Order: sequence, then structure tokens, then C-alpha cells
Amino acid sequence: MYVQGFVIPVPEANKDAYRDVAEKFWEIARDCGARSQIECWEADVPDGEVTDFRRAVHAENGEKIVFSWVTWDSKEDADAGHEKMMTDPRMAENFGAPDGSDMPFDGKRMIFGAFEPLVWQEA
Repeated sequence: MYVQGFVIPVPEANKDAYRDVAEKFWEIARDCGARSQIECWEADVPDGEVTDFRRAVHAENGEKIVFSWVTWDSKEDADAGHEKMMTDPRMAENFGAPDGSDMPFDGKRMIFGAFEPLVWQEA
């Protein structure tokens, strides 16, 4: 299992637009081999004493934190899927300008990374 994680500040007024983008992204990611996608809208994100989600993404007043991840079977599948996504015409159709200026959030403040699960438990 391979997990790509994201933390994104999204203007509260753009919640529905963000959901729409996430749903369109899932259609492409799924077709390119992703196993799952989880998108979480801020419910209780406290300020920390040293650092926190808000500071990590330089969130501004009126922005909510989105915490999301996409799972793949392996890093190789994720890399191959990413290559397929970048050539998929739906990316340009659904998400506009390559610089991300048409997105409902400031992608320059998004943080992301990929991880291999250390512990994965489910009830």
C-alpha cells in the first residue's frame, strides 16, 4: 500500500467547488489505478503551541483545512498513475489552467507527501 497525503487551505465559501473538484479528480485517479480517495473538511482543527495545520499551510481568515489522501497498491502504481493522469485530457477539461489559478484553493500553500503505512488497522 502507498498513500499520498495532502493538507490544503480552502476558502470556506469554496466548499462545494472543492467537493466538485475532488469528485472529478477521483474519476481520473480511479481510472489510472488509485484504490481510494478520502477528502476531509475541517471539523475541529485546534491551534497548536508550536505548529499546527493552519500554520503549515499559511491558512488565512475564512479558510478551512482539508486533509486528504489517495491510496495506491504501490509506489510504482502511483508513479504510473500520475503519468497517466498528466496526459489524460480530463485534467485540462476539469481543472483549467496548468498553473492552478482556476482551482477553488491556492495550490501554492498545499502540502503533500507520500508514505508507506507503518500500521494500518481497521475494525
